[in-house]
Amino acid sequence: MMQAGLCQREDMAGLPPPSVAIAQSVCVTWCDAHRIAPGDRNASFPTAGGHLSFWLNLKNFQIRFAARFTSSLATVCVCGSFRPQQIYCLSAASCQRVRVETEVEAYPTESVDLRCEFVDGGNTKLTQVSWIWEPTEGQRDNIAVFHPTYGESFPESPFSGRVRFIQGNLTSPSITITSLKMADAGRYTCEYATYPSGNEQGTTNLVMLAKPKNSASPVVVQASTSGKPVVVAQCEAADSKPAATIKWMGAVGGTENTTSKNGPDGTVTVRSEYLVVPTPEDNGKEVTCIISQRTQDKPQTFPMKLAVEYPPNVSIVGYDNNWYIGRTDAVLTCQATGNPAPTTVTWTVMSGPMPDTVQINANKLIVRKVDEAVNTTFVCEVKNRLGVSKHQVTTAVIDLSSFSN
Repeated sequence: MMQAGLCQREDMAGLPPPSVAIAQSVCVTWCDAHRIAPGDRNASFPTAGGHLSFWLNLKNFQIRFAARFTSSLATVCVCGSFRPQQIYCLSAASCQRVRVETEVEAYPTESVDLRCEFVDGGNTKLTQVSWIWEPTEGQRDNIAVFHPTYGESFPESPFSGRVRFIQGNLTSPSITITSLKMADAGRYTCEYATYPSGNEQGTTNLVMLAKPKNSASPVVVQASTSGKPVVVAQCEAADSKPAATIKWMGAVGGTENTTSKNGPDGTVTVRSEYLVVPTPEDNGKEVTCIISQRTQDKPQTFPMKLAVEYPPNVSIVGYDNNWYIGRTDAVLTCQATGNPAPTTVTWTVMSGPMPDTVQINANKLIVRKVDEAVNTTFVCEVKNRLGVSKHQVTTAVIDLSSFSN
């Protein structure tokens, strides 16, 4: 598990390697990648798994050094010595014997298994194993301990009553945590006390996920008279982790405004608004909110129809310029649109009272028999909550007898 050798340099030929003591299960290789020069009092360089730092001291005409290597897998301590005229290079790679999962995902209220086992133990004696929770950098809380003689122990922690060993033995001290909370996210280190190697550990990063509570709805607005855009639809993905993304699709040429708010438990609520300058023609047109989030198998879509309120628009149809005396059942229709829907339709004539030959049926005006009395102007008045609109048509009665003469 350990290799030691000099850098491949001519001035190194024949010199013995330094003595190396390993305080952890580590592969150490002297190489040509990074050199420690005799004059260095501090040397530091990155490696593939972490960072190596050296503290050099002169003693007995030799340079003694100690190095500490920390990665997500292990902490390595190396010590040794070499003569000042020598130049050595060091690289380190962990020979990990504590096997854990690098990352585990879970959801609130559910349970999660954090697995750990010690492999290739050989003659190493396992004396105790502990699970350590690191919610933030620098905070380390023991949450579960197993000792072959004293058994299981669960120190007072936020996990009290929620953590247990699955099997309860040294070689496989996996644990289960129940009733998960968003605050349970963090690093969980399975740490062995061993002899003669010292402490060995493996760390699992628990990622707490939260499914968003998605909703969407149109916003009832009135047709614009100012030309300014207003919110006509809104969409929300509440209390999710990680944050959701919201997009809009629509044929009304709107713009969107999206904001997010962090919750105390690490979740995020994302809200998005869709804005247009609303016109009566936009009423009933469709826009779609699309919410995407890591926990969803596919984006969730919310199609919505815009609700734009406006006063009635009125028109009278049916007059064909061919109302002659004696014609029967001539019909005028008052057509009206509005949101909300018109509540009343009223027919009047500008010349006075309604002629006796006229019959009103809701929005229809029926002339049972055309005579001189309907040679007038008919007015249709329509109301809804937002206002009143009118339209009129003048009918001209034709006397066919005058043409025959």
